[in-house]
Amino acid sequence: MWLALRNSKYMKYITVGGALAVTSAVSYQAKNSKHIENIGLVRFSRAGLTAANIVWMYKTSIYNTDLDPKSEEYAELRSTVHTAAAKELLALCEANKGVFVKIGQHLGGLDYILPPEYIDVLKILHSRAPTSPLEEILQVVREELAQDPSEIFDEFDPEPLGTASLAQVHRATLKDGTVVAVKVQHPFVKRNADVDMKTMEVFVNIASWIFPEFRFEWLVTESKKNIPRELDFEEEAETTIKVRKMFKHLHWLKVPEVHEELSTSRVLTLEFVEGGQVNDTDYMNEHGLDRFDVSDKLGKLYSEMIFRKGYVHSDPHPGNILVRKNKHGTVDIVLLDHGLYQTLSKFIKEEYSHLWLSILSRDVDGIRKHGNALGVGRFSFLLACMVTGRSWDAINSGIAVTKQDNAEKKLISDSFSMFFRDMTETLQLLNPELLLILKTNDLLRGIEFKLKTQNRMSSYLVMSRACISTVYEQRIEKCSNLLNKWRLHFTKNWMLFKISMYYFYLGVRHASIKHGFKMLKYR
Repeated sequence: MWLALRNSKYMKYITVGGALAVTSAVSYQAKNSKHIENIGLVRFSRAGLTAANIVWMYKTSIYNTDLDPKSEEYAELRSTVHTAAAKELLALCEANKGVFVKIGQHLGGLDYILPPEYIDVLKILHSRAPTSPLEEILQVVREELAQDPSEIFDEFDPEPLGTASLAQVHRATLKDGTVVAVKVQHPFVKRNADVDMKTMEVFVNIASWIFPEFRFEWLVTESKKNIPRELDFEEEAETTIKVRKMFKHLHWLKVPEVHEELSTSRVLTLEFVEGGQVNDTDYMNEHGLDRFDVSDKLGKLYSEMIFRKGYVHSDPHPGNILVRKNKHGTVDIVLLDHGLYQTLSKFIKEEYSHLWLSILSRDVDGIRKHGNALGVGRFSFLLACMVTGRSWDAINSGIAVTKQDNAEKKLISDSFSMFFRDMTETLQLLNPELLLILKTNDLLRGIEFKLKTQNRMSSYLVMSRACISTVYEQRIEKCSNLLNKWRLHFTKNWMLFKISMYYFYLGVRHASIKHGFKMLKYR
C-alpha cells in the first residue's frame, strides 16, 4: 500500500477527486443554502483536500530525500514541512469551525507528543476561535428560552467576552439588574458534530494506514465520547453546581452560580465574575496579585481534584481560569467552563498516586509496577516522562529538586522523532481515564511557565503532599493492626513535615521569609 502511494499519480487522483467533490457540493447547494460551510459534503471534502495536501508534503519531502536524518539540513527541512502542515490544519479548523476547532485545540496541547511546530501554530486556536454573528446567537437564545432576548435582558453586549470552539459568552443584564454571563452554543455546531467526528475518524484511519507510526485512534475514541457531553449545557449546569459544593472548603476558589431557569441544552446563564486570565501577567502586576500564590493555589486545586476527589476539570486552558484580588488582598481562583470532567475510579486514583509518588521518590521499580498497572507495560518509563514533561535523566536526578533548563528542553525536542511511535502506542494502551489527565498536566505546566514560577517547582511540591496523604490514607484504611496504623500515621506526618520544610526553604529562596510562612499557612 505504501509503495502504491509512493507513485505520485495516486496522490494526484486523491487531490483532484477531493477538489471535484468540493466543487460539486458547492455548485449543487449554493442556490439552496446561505451556509455553504455547514454542508456535510463540503466539510468532508475540505478535510479530504487538507489531508491529501499534508500527505503530499511529507511524501515529496521528508519521505523522498537523500539527506542524512542527523544533519542540520534534514532538521531544517523537517521543521519547514511540520510548520506548513500545521498551517494547513489550522486553516481547516478555522474554516470548518466547531468540532474541528476543538480537536485543533486538543492537538495544540499535546506538546509531549507532537513536534513543537504544530504546537506553536495550533495554540492560536485557544485565543482565536471563530465568532458567530450576533443575530445567529440571539436566534439560538430565542429558540432555547422560547422568548425574545429583549423580554429577558435589559442589555446584551454584542461583543462576546470570549469565544470557544463550541460556544461564545456574552455579558448581559437581566430585567432585575443582575449582571450575568450567557454562554450560547454556536448555531450549527451540534448539527455538524456527528458528521465532523465521523470525518475525523475516517481520515485518522487513513493516516494510520499510510503512516503506520501515526496512531491517533485514541483521540477519535475520546472525542466521540466527550464532545457530545460538552455540547449538553444542561449537564454542564449540573456539573457546575456539583463542583461548587464539592470544593466549597477551598475558600479562595470561586465557581459561578447557575441561573437554572435561564439554562437549556444550548444556553447556559451564569453569575458574572470579574477577573483576568490566569496567564495575564500584566493584569496581575496592575492589581498586585502574587504570581507564586496563583501558581500554588492552582496546583493545590488540581492536586485536590486528581488525588483526593478523583473528579478533574479537564480543560484548564487560560481562558477557563481567571484570577482576582479578594477582600483580604489575596488571590481568588475563578474556575469556568465545567463541560468536561474526568471521574477517576478508586483503582486509577490509587495507581496514579502511587506512580507519582514513585516518580517523585525516584523509585524505578515502583514506576515500572504502577505503569504496568495503568496498562502501558514496557512503556512505563516513557509514561513517566509524558506525565511530568521531563526527561528520564531528570526523573532519575529528582524532578522536585532539578529545574528544567534549555539543554533538557532540547534533548526532549531532539528525541521526538525517535520515540514518536512509542508515545502514540503508549496513548493507545493507556487507561482512558488518564488521557484527559495528561492534557490537564500539559496545560497547567504551560501556565506555570507563562507565570515564570516553574523554578520553584511548587506544583511538584503540592503534588507530593497530595500523593503522600492519599497513599498513606489508603494504607491506613487497609491496616487492621492499631500499632501499625500509628506507625503509618507517624510516617505520613513526618514525610509531610519534611515536604513543608523544603517548600518553606524554596519560598524563602525565591521570594522572602514572609512569603515562605504565607505559603505554609494555607496548607
